[in-house]
Amino acid sequence: MPNWIRKSLVVFVSILTFGLVSPSPSTFLNNNSDNDKKPIDEREMPYARESIEEAILTDSKEEIFSREDFISKIIKKAEEQSYLKFGTKIKPVIEDEFRLVVLPNMEKAISEVTSIFPEEELSYLTVTELPASGTSERIFHITRQNEDIIRFHVRRDRPPQEGYYFNFHYHTYHDQFQTHYTLGEIYWDKNTPPKWMS
Repeated sequence: MPNWIRKSLVVFVSILTFGLVSPSPSTFLNNNSDNDKKPIDEREMPYARESIEEAILTDSKEEIFSREDFISKIIKKAEEQSYLKFGTKIKPVIEDEFRLVVLPNMEKAISEVTSIFPEEELSYLTVTELPASGTSERIFHITRQNEDIIRFHVRRDRPPQEGYYFNFHYHTYHDQFQTHYTLGEIYWDKNTPPKWMS
């Protein structure tokens, strides 16, 4: 019996009975074409088991990476998060100086702070996804199981008669994030800079 007739029959019966009788779906929807299929024998496909085992081994190998791989991955993410924070108005003005002055210092800070963790624990460290917008300082944090390890911030400074500077700094969990460790300063202008992420 064609499939559309079976489905139509189920709909027709349900309309006629209007919920008084609930027929078993297997009664009308049994598909005979499934009975014609043969189960796949592992001897017919000897490569199937091996390819599954290879996939499992490959996945487990990807989780294990070196400290250098971790640092380069974090630095790439740090650069992306920083540019996201700068937005389209600030990024073109300070991008080159940020890459030359601040980014290498970020790399040193990340290397120092994460050096206490064994390589096998580095996979537990993650970078927060969204920087703070407006006038907030947060660029990104590196966390371990939702606890901050290191916080990277940028503050707007305005020394008298000099104009605006962006002060890049970080805080660590070693002193409960109290000390400012300077990464570098970038001069903006005498005019007020736009808000972050604008």
